[in-house]
Amino acid sequence: MIDLTSEVIIKIPFQDVDIMGVVWHGNYLRYFEESRAALLDKIDYGYFAMKESGYAWPIVDVRVKYIKPLTLHQLVRVRAKLIAYECNLKLEYEIYDACSGERTTRGTTTQVALDMRNNEMCYVTPGVLLDKLGVST
Repeated sequence: MIDLTSEVIIKIPFQDVDIMGVVWHGNYLRYFEESRAALLDKIDYGYFAMKESGYAWPIVDVRVKYIKPLTLHQLVRVRAKLIAYECNLKLEYEIYDACSGERTTRGTTTQVALDMRNNEMCYVTPGVLLDKLGVST
């Protein structure tokens, strides 16, 4: 099986912070998304490939643990790791200060496969994803 992790570096932009220079809590999900998209691209199953395969993967659960606030112009490293792929996709995230290495945030997302032909949720992982992961069926 291939490496199921990815990392992106983000410099916290002005539009993501409040008047005190602290990142608004909802923006953390965008940082998770950037790392998740990088991971999906790494296994050649990014959003266009998903659509081509006939499956959508909506998020059905999000968990975030805010450990230390992120601030304006801070450089952060966002790591995504695929931790489950049977019946759903579960990814684990960690955000670190890129300079000190200190962990600031952790979280998870869970996605389910949705057959786009009939908008029905799949209870088993579609073969196309297993192929991308190099898992034998």
